[in-house]
Amino acid sequence: MHVTHDAGAEAAPTIAFDDFLKVDVRVGTIVAAEPFPEARKPAYKLTIDFGPTLGRKRSSAQITEHYTCDALIGRQVAAVVNFPPRQIGKFMSQVLTLGFPDADGKVVLVSPGEPVPDGGRLF
Repeated sequence: MHVTHDAGAEAAPTIAFDDFLKVDVRVGTIVAAEPFPEARKPAYKLTIDFGPTLGRKRSSAQITEHYTCDALIGRQVAAVVNFPPRQIGKFMSQVLTLGFPDADGKVVLVSPGEPVPDGGRLF
């Protein structure tokens, strides 16, 4: 899976609505964040609580430019929860935390504008 951080990227090809529904994007609250010094690019190891149905999942996120570990605790974020787990060094990333590139290509997290119940699915 290739993830691009290009703000000027062309639009992706048109897909059917059923294809969109295959991507399970949920909201969760970050309950733990720690440095990930073994990662090739600066990153944090996150533990995100997706509520009683999905529970807690872990994610590696390259978000060190805009966020500190302490500031991430309690923050709600969006993540793809139905990709297969991905081994990153000795760390198993279970979900893909979502963000948009800022003007310099640094990641800004996707968060709801108001608090919502953890585990809610994007539609």
